[in-house]
Amino acid sequence: MSEQENNPESEAVEQPANPAQQALDPAQISFSNGFAGFLAKNNSSLAFTSYQTGRFYLLGHDTPEKLAVHETFVERSMGICGDGQRIYLGTLAHLLRYENMLMPGQVANQSFDKVYVPRNIQTTGAVDIHELAVQNDGKVVFINTKYSCLCELSLSFSFKPIWKPKFISALVPEDRCHLNGLAMQDGKPKYVSAICKSDVVDGWRDRRHDGGVVIDVTNDKIVAEGLSMPHSPRLFNGKLWILNSGTGELGWIDDKKKSFVPFCFVPGFARGLAFCDNHAIITLSKPRYGRFEGLELDNKMQEKDADAWCGVQVIDLQTGAVKEWLRFDGIIQELFDIC
Repeated sequence: MSEQENNPESEAVEQPANPAQQALDPAQISFSNGFAGFLAKNNSSLAFTSYQTGRFYLLGHDTPEKLAVHETFVERSMGICGDGQRIYLGTLAHLLRYENMLMPGQVANQSFDKVYVPRNIQTTGAVDIHELAVQNDGKVVFINTKYSCLCELSLSFSFKPIWKPKFISALVPEDRCHLNGLAMQDGKPKYVSAICKSDVVDGWRDRRHDGGVVIDVTNDKIVAEGLSMPHSPRLFNGKLWILNSGTGELGWIDDKKKSFVPFCFVPGFARGLAFCDNHAIITLSKPRYGRFEGLELDNKMQEKDADAWCGVQVIDLQTGAVKEWLRFDGIIQELFDIC
């Protein structure tokens, strides 16, 4: 419950049909030959999530020629953020904090320089946490999609609301506009994305094609509209980048025209965006038919005679070409966030 809502209504949360069986099914993974070298060159690792199967992945390099993939199971793994020492992960009803337990210079199993261990779990209830970040005061801020607001953690309640869109009239558990993405600037929330401006329960599903908006939380102004299911706004190299998921495009926001400028097409439903060495790193999902069908993404996939991906693509921001990739087949069909 929030500090302004003591009796939230219950809502069914979509779960895998058989979580126990999905935990037994191995992930089928393929990847480009240069992915390990890309991570080694940039001294980087990746963390990403699959809420559909409740899996949390860490991706590094054992050697410059060999990827190291680590998988653990966390129910409804969604928004994620972190650095070399700490990772925060939003789940079905909790926010988890992982800490690296190795000291500088230590290694585990002769090759791994980080070992992340869960050290804190805070219960939020099923508020549908989407993207999250750490502010410059150390507090975690997260998108509370169920209540259509931006929140901090609370010691007494499930969450503490700190901002909501002006068009949302009440903090109620109705997922009215499907608020989902968060961009930070100088350690503070700056932009959020939403599927539409609806102020009725589940209203976003009727506005998926062109109702998407990006909002500046510091002044409540809409900086872009007319998008199709926008996700994962990020500030990088002076541009506000975003995934226009309904059209399968990575691009940026033209603040003067208040519109989306496409940069490149990606073959899947895109959620989750990070940057490294002038490359965009995107998590892709296969479309969830019954809810996300009928979007322009479907037409573009047919035009390109292609099947939708589930995986990670590293895109060169100079050329728009895919530099490296990792692909899932089989049980894993959706990814959510990456850092």
